[in-house]
This record gives sequence, structure tokens and C-alpha cells, in this order.
Amino acid sequence: MSNASITASRTSIGTGTQSGSRPRAPWRDWLALALLMFPVLLVAVDNTALTFALPAIARSLDASGLELLWIVDTYPLALAGLLVAMGSLGDRIGRRKLLFIGSTGFAAVSAATAFAPSAEWLIAGRAGLGFFGAMLMPSTLSLIRNIFPEPNRRRLAVAIWAAGFSGGAALGPIAGGWLVEHFWWGAVLLVAVPIILPLVLLGPALIPESRDPKPGRVDVPSIILSLLVMVPVVYGVKALASHGLAFEPLTSIGLGLVMGYMFIRRQQALARGGTTAPMLDVSLFGNRVFSTAITANVLALFSYNGFILFLAQHLQLIEGQSPSASGVAMVPALIATVAAGLLVVPLVRKVRPGFVVAGGLLLSAAGYFLVAFGNHGNGPALLLTALMILCLGVGAAETISNDLILGAVPADKSGAAAAISETGYEVGSLLGTAILGSILTASYQHNLRLPAGVFELAPDTATSQAGETLAGAVELAQTLPAPVAEAVTAAARVAFESGVHVTAAIALVLMAGASVLAAVVLRKVPTAK
Repeated sequence: MSNASITASRTSIGTGTQSGSRPRAPWRDWLALALLMFPVLLVAVDNTALTFALPAIARSLDASGLELLWIVDTYPLALAGLLVAMGSLGDRIGRRKLLFIGSTGFAAVSAATAFAPSAEWLIAGRAGLGFFGAMLMPSTLSLIRNIFPEPNRRRLAVAIWAAGFSGGAALGPIAGGWLVEHFWWGAVLLVAVPIILPLVLLGPALIPESRDPKPGRVDVPSIILSLLVMVPVVYGVKALASHGLAFEPLTSIGLGLVMGYMFIRRQQALARGGTTAPMLDVSLFGNRVFSTAITANVLALFSYNGFILFLAQHLQLIEGQSPSASGVAMVPALIATVAAGLLVVPLVRKVRPGFVVAGGLLLSAAGYFLVAFGNHGNGPALLLTALMILCLGVGAAETISNDLILGAVPADKSGAAAAISETGYEVGSLLGTAILGSILTASYQHNLRLPAGVFELAPDTATSQAGETLAGAVELAQTLPAPVAEAVTAAARVAFESGVHVTAAIALVLMAGASVLAAVVLRKVPTAK
């Protein structure tokens, strides 16, 4: 992009130089970025912290197992269903305005939900958090695209944005465990208020507004269709992880796919003409750089979340670590994610971005190689080393792929592009947990061989739970005499580790394939100037 086109772009969307005014000082741009990190940190912490409060919530609100499931799932269901709609809305009404609405609403709903008197109230609050949370992430990423139009500065800003997300994910388990231990479960939600305060107080003065100069009218049917695409698909994939190939999850996914076809047809029809603009420019996916970078993002998050799923179980249920201790054990690897994201910024001036993305995905594959073919019986060192390697790869791949996504579209469409990128984050995280988790669970159940004496000493319900999950087996072992308990624990460990090897081998093949795809399709993207 030439200097003239950059200036024109910034002038037209109200993010930089305005007609008759002086250009923004660079320090204001970096202060604006610092403020944008607060909502990023908030959403990342909220994604992980509440998990560690679930036992306390169950005791305090007398929540059933089904209610606990909905407490966890309602937030990502609402978030995933609304991301694209909110990204498009930000392009129309202003991304900064949408960010402030989302931030204020998120803090207010968090404060109210912290004092929920019942599980039903908490579930409703989590839906509200998903609604306002969907306004935050697309707004932050699209504002970065417009505050930093120059590629090198934008690349560094995106790396810092990704670092904030990874840092929040690292803080979530630690902060969640600490707050529950020292206060009560509601503190995990109430902490949103001080986190968002700097943005609300200083943001209006430092963050410039930006929007699509020719937005068109909001298409309500498209918003409804986007919800009917994402919510059934997300719910169906989650249900597959719990119930397998049952009628309900397959029907739900099928409904989402049909709605997806109708959504795409409507967007294409609106793009051909009419007073109402399409909510999503589906022609963006015809850009091979854009679509491949989205795929890389999805698979990077797929590999990361799938790994965290079985590592957390291994640390807590096999190694016997507390939730806080297991969270602390993962911090060095998550710091590596941040470091890798920052280090690849100068690297792409010498190495083509496509090869950097491919190299990051290949590192993820190497991490899974260690898991698939290594011995997990000598403590957590091997798995934590594999996590470190995987996180280096994820940090590199997602930083550069996000920059490629933003750089591949016009500035006035950055809200929609950022929303697609964020939806990719959610879908990748969901699929990593659901698909790899389902394979892990199925392998565990198939390979578990409980000693015969267990069935005489324990009730049927306990042995049934042990046959379902590793946690059930550990709980059963705690009720048995020492020799039998050791036999149950050993059998469960062997079954779980066999599932981990199978899961890691599948993820290894996927990551290696994704690396080849990125290297081939993105090979012609030039190095940064």
C-alpha cells in the first residue's frame, strides 16, 4: 500500500489524519493500544478463570451437573453466534462506540452476575456476558488495523494484541484459583470492573473512532441467520464431545449447515444490488491469503486448546497437582507464546510471512510428536516441554496470520475481517476441545480395564463413572482399600495415556498438513518492507 493510499484510507475512516488537522502523534497510538489491551485481557481471563470456580459455584448455588454445563457453555455459544454480527455492526456505527458499549455492558453484567442468587440467574448472566463480549474482540482488532495502517507498526501492534490474549489466558487459572480461595466465586466475575475502568475513563480521549464510510443499512435477517448458523453448530460440536454420534448433535450441526448455506446465498444476493449492504462480504474468502490465514488461525487454536485439555487432566488427576499449581506450571509455556509473537515481527522482514506461519505450525506438530511418541510416566517434564514447543509455534503462527488477515482486506472492512478472525479463534478453540477431547474420551473408555475386585467393593454408579472419565476413576480410587485403589489408578492412567497418544498422533498429522498448506499457498506473500 502506498503512502498516499494509507493517508487517504486514514482520512476517510476517521482514524488518523483529518482534513485541516495535524496528524496523530505516535505516542498516542501506542497509548491507545495499551488501553485496547484491557478488554482483550478481560475476555481472555474470563474464558479460563471461571472453570476453577465451578466447584465453589456448585456448593454455593446447589447447581446440578447440567446447570454447571450450561454455566460454562452459555458464554461461548452467545459469543460465537454474535461475533460476525457485532463486527459488521461496528463497521456501521463505529468501532470505538461499539467497544465502549460492550465494555460498559460487560462490566455491569459481570458485577450483577457476581451476586447471582441461583444457577439460572448465573446462566442468564453468562449469556449477557457473551452478548457484550462479542462487541469487544472484533472492535479491538479492527481498531488496531485503522490506528496502525503502516504494515510494520501494525504487525508489532497485532503481536502485542496476541500477547495480551495469551497473557490473559495464563492469568486466568491463577487468578481464578486465588480469588476463589481468598474471597468467593463471584470475585472472578467482579474483577471485570477495575480491569475495564482505564478504558472507559481514558479511551474517549486516546482511541480514535473509525467506521465504514459507506456502511449501508443493517440487515436484521442476516443477523438472525448468523445466529442460526453458529449456535446450532457450536452446540452440536459440544454435544458430540459428550454424547458421541447421536441424533441430537448431528441434527443440530445439520441445521447450522443449512442455515449457513442460506446465509451465504443472502449475502451474495445483497452484494449484487439493493439498498441493504451484506453483513459479511463473502468474497473475502476468495482471497487465498485471507482464507489460508483464517485456516492457520483455526488450526493453531485447535492444537493449543486440545493440548491444554489433556495436559490439565494429566497434571491434576495423574500428577496430583492443585488447579492453581497446574496453572502456574503452564505459565512458562504461555510466556513463550508471547515471546514468539513479538520475535516474529522483525523476522518477517527477512523471511516470507507464509514460511513463518508454516514454521509455527510445524513447531506445533513437533510438540505433538513428543507427546505421541514420548513416555509420559516419568513426571510432567516431557508434556510441559512439548507444551513449550507448541506454544512457540502457536505464538508465531497466530501473530502473523492475524496480520495477514487484516492486511488482506480494505481498511473499511476491517471490522468484518476481525470478526471472522475472532470467530476462527472460537471455532478453533471449540473444535480442539470437542474433537480431540472426544477422541481422548473414546480411547479411554475403550482401553480401560478395571480390576475384577472393584465391582464387589464399589457401587455400580461409581464404577460406571470410572468407566466414563479419568476424574471418575480417581474419585473411585479414593473410596477403595489401598491395593485395589492403586490398581484402579494404574488402569485408568494406562487407558488415559493410550488416548493421549492417539489424540496427539492425529493432531500431529493435522498440524503437519496445515504447515504444508501455509507454505504452498502463502509462499508468494512478500517479506515486510
